[in-house]
Amino acid sequence: MPNTRYRKGKLYAADMAMYSRQMAADNSREISRLKRNLIRCLREDVTSKQRQVLLLYYAEGKNMREIGESLGVDKSTVSRTIKRGERRLQRCLRYGAEAYLRSMDNL
Repeated sequence: MPNTRYRKGKLYAADMAMYSRQMAADNSREISRLKRNLIRCLREDVTSKQRQVLLLYYAEGKNMREIGESLGVDKSTVSRTIKRGERRLQRCLRYGAEAYLRSMDNL
């Protein structure tokens, strides 16, 4: 198979769309578990400021400058807050997910 890493355009997009459709059927249960765990991590493991900035950035699609202006902080502060929140979420998903998901299966 040729290296598709650098392919561009419609052909690459079509390949990726077909790949994601094929993979979606196989892992829908895992994706729903991941979403539940991500929501739990957002509620319990990140600070309220990190949660607020992460939601503005990812859910509302605002850029760091816009978030900084609305919260009255510098863009670099927003960037650091996002990175720290992402690291907390990664740790939660990596280390806390296994026990949490096992407990959910037993319900």
